[in-house]
Amino acid sequence: MTSNDIIPHLFRTEYGKLVAVLTKTFGIEHIEVAEDIASETFLLALDTWPYKGKPENPTAWLYTVAKNKVKNYFIRNNLFKIKVTEKIKATEKQFDEIDIDFSDKNISDSQLKMLFTVCHPSISVEAQICLALRVLCGLGLSEISDAFLSNKETIHKRLQRAKEKLYSEKIEIDLPNHKQIDKRLDAVLHIIYLLFSEGYYSESNNAIVRKELCVEALNLAYFLLGNQLTNTHSTNALMSLMCFHSSRLDARQSEKGNIILYENQDKKLWDTELIEKGFYYLQQASKWEITSKYYLEASIAYWHTVGNDNKDKWTSILNLYEALLSVDNSPIVALNRIFALSKVQGNLAAINEAEKMELKSNHFYFVLLAELYKQVDFDKAVENFHKAFKLCKTDTEKEMIKMQIQKLIKSRPHNRCYQ
Repeated sequence: MTSNDIIPHLFRTEYGKLVAVLTKTFGIEHIEVAEDIASETFLLALDTWPYKGKPENPTAWLYTVAKNKVKNYFIRNNLFKIKVTEKIKATEKQFDEIDIDFSDKNISDSQLKMLFTVCHPSISVEAQICLALRVLCGLGLSEISDAFLSNKETIHKRLQRAKEKLYSEKIEIDLPNHKQIDKRLDAVLHIIYLLFSEGYYSESNNAIVRKELCVEALNLAYFLLGNQLTNTHSTNALMSLMCFHSSRLDARQSEKGNIILYENQDKKLWDTELIEKGFYYLQQASKWEITSKYYLEASIAYWHTVGNDNKDKWTSILNLYEALLSVDNSPIVALNRIFALSKVQGNLAAINEAEKMELKSNHFYFVLLAELYKQVDFDKAVENFHKAFKLCKTDTEKEMIKMQIQKLIKSRPHNRCYQ
């Protein structure tokens, strides 16, 4: 790997580590200093490596430069003496003797604590996701604003308000105590799943699949699995779910960016390594004698990797959706259950149940009705596709529905043109 290739790679893997360790060492009030020092360290690498060659150990070089920049910063600004003196007195060390610990253990520990800090309930869910992407994943303002279909100024203000709230609340960079950790972990897992979901099926962006967001969500979950306190049933189940879903990312989108429905996907594009990882984490989650929402969803995702020739597939999926409805009675879960019902009991039985739901503002509802009516009533299938077309938000979804209508019309004699 050349200098030009390795620096972006290292930025993705090391930026968050630098920020987490430096912030944990000096306190949340210095998080912006930590971000600046991490950025300046990579800028120096960009300035020197292409001309002098990359160092023998690039990661160690980054850590050494970051340490030196920390010392220079505090000496130059005299902030060290003013704001960190107490830490020196407490340790009875002089500044030059303080060692910023970049050991693997401290990096892992710092990242985990930063994850709980940026997902603190004192700030909004949107701000928690932005901070996680900025501080732990190293995404820039442009990347975050693109992810949330916003602009850089809005994201910058959101990040500033979140940081100021963490300062004013004097939030410590630490893990919650034993009484709080289960509840706080649920909130962290929820943030990670929201991030993954935005990447897996973006309803706010014309690029339906945002693979980079899915990767960042997987990376955040790895932080949790690396610690005994947060390596729980739910964490393993969520990781399993995200691995199963990620295994089909390449098959879910055409070269033109159009979404490809499950039954039309090229199964040769499914990532078998991720499917195996999903199954591994599902087995890990099953070691706890409890069943969570994520576990049920991961089990459903597992069955979707099984071939249609398995006679137990759709019955198992239907049973799992019925169990999931008992803990998450959401419209999306209900619609997915109806689809599974059609596979087990036929389209007429599924239509009968679907029409009782009357989710008139949900375009997925009309897409499902259209799919169910395809083999039953041509006109109603087209009618429901048109209703879905009017309700969906993104150009990519509209294009997909338009193609479905055209395909349906072409399959019937005396076809007519879509307007």
